[in-house]
Amino acid sequence: MITTVTLNAAIDKTYYLPRFPIGQVTRVSNMSVDAGGKGLNVARVIKQLGFPVMAAGFVGGYNGQYIENTLKQSGIPHDFVHVDGESRICLNIIDESAATSSELLEPGPSITEEQIGELKRKLAGLAARSRVVCFSGSLPAGVPLDIYADLIRIAKAEGAFVFLDTSGEALRCGLEAGPCLIKPNEEEAIALLGKAGGGEEDYFRALEDFCGNRISRTVVSLGGSGALALWEGSRYRIRIPAVPVVNTVGSGDAFLAGMAAALADGRGPEDCLRLAAAAGTANALQRRTGWVEPADVDNLLGLVTVESAG
Repeated sequence: MITTVTLNAAIDKTYYLPRFPIGQVTRVSNMSVDAGGKGLNVARVIKQLGFPVMAAGFVGGYNGQYIENTLKQSGIPHDFVHVDGESRICLNIIDESAATSSELLEPGPSITEEQIGELKRKLAGLAARSRVVCFSGSLPAGVPLDIYADLIRIAKAEGAFVFLDTSGEALRCGLEAGPCLIKPNEEEAIALLGKAGGGEEDYFRALEDFCGNRISRTVVSLGGSGALALWEGSRYRIRIPAVPVVNTVGSGDAFLAGMAAALADGRGPEDCLRLAAAAGTANALQRRTGWVEPADVDNLLGLVTVESAG
């Protein structure tokens, strides 16, 4: 089983507009809505890939009820801690004429120490039954910056393989607990390293110096240019095919879902990276966030290349 942990779950709404004029009334003719937050996007894609998954984290209020009901309808089991206040709504506005995406993200509810303790107790039981535990997304109010470090240690102590996908100080603090895999995008990698990576060789050297012996697997997503990966001392270059992009929001989560599914299935590094890249690319073909069609993933698997980079 794979467990995903979403500390700041959301209702994700995407509006598709022919144009998005600022300062004017605009009627939405096409939209999608899903249970969201990065970890729930990961959970949904894992389910679509045919692997067992459990969703955990915090939810609150009527929005939280909607999130749980949506997951139930999708056949995704969940074990959330219920909190006061409302889970957030995240709005993505797609301007189709300009090919732009504008996101508006609410902060979400405030979490108490008692609720953090309850999550830690739930996590220990879930991690003991999981091959992989994925921690994804931003932190809600009330949780300490080092909460991911605490949660990673709990999951690792139960024998789970741990992914961490967050940014900023939450990522820096979480790295202290030695997650088994991190997946920064290019901007996040530059922030971590304190400088631009330059060419691929510069990137790999900087990542090797930064990760040291703490993190055995690091994947840097480069958007449409694919990804670079360090995997237990080996370097890999991942190249993806050009596709007619509809919506890139959630592609990083789909990438992580493919990685988690392949690793839980016992596959080697090249197969893990290939399925991850195929899933991430398949998400870009969809209007919905954190969503893939299995047939698209299957077709893309043969078009993704994973090469040794020395």
